[in-house]
Amino acid sequence: MTDLKAPYGALAYFLDLHPDVGDFKTDVLTGLAQPQKSISPKYFYDECGSKLFDKITALKEYYPTRTEKTLLLSSADEITAAIGARSAIFEYGSGSSEKVEWLVRGLEDPVAYVAMDISKDHLIDSATALADALPVPVAAICADFHAPVTLPQGGFPQPKQWLGYFPGSTIGNMLPETAVQFLDRASQTLGRNAKFLIGVDLEKDKLVLEAAYDDTSGVTAAFNLNLLQRMRRELDAVLTLEDFEHFAFYNQKKCRIEMHLRAMRPTTVAIGEQKFVFLEGETIHTENSHKYSIDRLRDLIEQTPWRLNHVWTDPKNWYAACLLSNN
Repeated sequence: MTDLKAPYGALAYFLDLHPDVGDFKTDVLTGLAQPQKSISPKYFYDECGSKLFDKITALKEYYPTRTEKTLLLSSADEITAAIGARSAIFEYGSGSSEKVEWLVRGLEDPVAYVAMDISKDHLIDSATALADALPVPVAAICADFHAPVTLPQGGFPQPKQWLGYFPGSTIGNMLPETAVQFLDRASQTLGRNAKFLIGVDLEKDKLVLEAAYDDTSGVTAAFNLNLLQRMRRELDAVLTLEDFEHFAFYNQKKCRIEMHLRAMRPTTVAIGEQKFVFLEGETIHTENSHKYSIDRLRDLIEQTPWRLNHVWTDPKNWYAACLLSNN
């Protein structure tokens, strides 16, 4: 059931699709019962985890955030010219929406900006703040980008085209088959003759990649281990934190960084009546971050209604801004 409110304060509209935010306890119990124990990375982002991730983005080893920002700003004129006039922007997983102002202000005659995120309160706060700052109508949709979304008609003038916006290389956190499904849904959401600007982290030296996900100051380790702290806080899990360590490595065959929590010695995690035994070296898989070559990225996109029209990269070829179209 949807809940459309138009207007919604300073917003052109607010649409609540009541996304499933998951059940932490159920998902943990299910994940720990698998042969390869796992916990979804969406549970990283409680209040403590979100603050730790903000610290990660500022680390010298963690190149993605600053590399993307520099690339987008240095290529802004070319990117906005390739997009064209009278676009309405729909940002997937908008978060604080801080990465969109350059795009709105650089486009020719933009029509609107629509922020989409799963966190309702944060979404309303950030979108409302942008409504006061941007020169276009701003709307918000509370939804999960892994679920179908239909954009409402009205609230602002009809755009010439919709522009999807998905920065931050989040597409790399998806399995390739999940990324294909996501791009299929995005084509349905944005409609014919749409464009899609996505950020993609590219393949690079293994040492650079592993340093980015295992910094010397231990912030990423604390971010990963916070999952266990959260289990103790919220699920009354009985575990010994010192029995686990952060473990991140580049899986060359699958072209991805994997993050795990690795048991340093035999240990047990108990949640209620359920106990999960760990052998020394056994892991809980917590996240993937796939890295693409342009050729492999093009092969993935060719499985969807989209086509890769333009690619902009930084001087080191570490990161790419990719413009897709489905016309």
